[in-house]
Amino acid sequence: MSQKSDNHPIWRSTGAELEIDMGLRNYMVRVYSYMAMGLGLTGLVAFFAASSPALMMAIFTSPLKWVVMLAPFGMVMFLSARIGSMSFSAAQMSFWIYAGLMGLSLSSIFLVFTGQSIAQLFFVSASVFGAMSLYGYTTRKDLTAFGSFLLMGVMGLVVASLVNLFLHSNAMQMMISVIGVLVFTGLTAYDTQQIKESYFEADGHELAGKKAILGALQLYLDFVNLFISLLYLFGDRR
Repeated sequence: MSQKSDNHPIWRSTGAELEIDMGLRNYMVRVYSYMAMGLGLTGLVAFFAASSPALMMAIFTSPLKWVVMLAPFGMVMFLSARIGSMSFSAAQMSFWIYAGLMGLSLSSIFLVFTGQSIAQLFFVSASVFGAMSLYGYTTRKDLTAFGSFLLMGVMGLVVASLVNLFLHSNAMQMMISVIGVLVFTGLTAYDTQQIKESYFEADGHELAGKKAILGALQLYLDFVNLFISLLYLFGDRR
């Protein structure tokens, strides 16, 4: 009798851990699924936009290019600031709009770099991203202090990139790309850990869904910036 009583809490604890583990896995799968669909939409928009010389001429030979280049940044700021007050469907729609705008913004890479180079570095980026995200998911080390340092690096990269839009300095672009690879590689691990930790907060179904979208946005940004940095460093130009 006493043996059964002693064993019961052990089984209950194990069952709770398994339930949490399965819930966490489902949550992370949801985050990665949103991210992958966002990347897929971005790639399709970029490819089909680049396939239309008239559209590319209209965008990148007129002031419209500034709207296309800066609109994704504005959309990230809007979504990050307002997602808490949005409905789940509005948050989803905002994420898809952002991914589409990024596709228009990134369509110019098909004019600058060879298709083979883009494909190769996309898979290199995916490999690096996958390895670092797995590390962030599995490590027991707290990456908070590391992440704070990297976020300061992102702020510096944003300022440097805006300045270089007007300077057009190849040396500065090279420096931005090198630092970008290091920063966004590290941020992939940090953001993955933060997204994982956010699961353990008690949330309702709709709030959990919006958090999954915000997590997907964070990882999407890490991947895209890592890819662009590698492309500027190692891509074969036309």
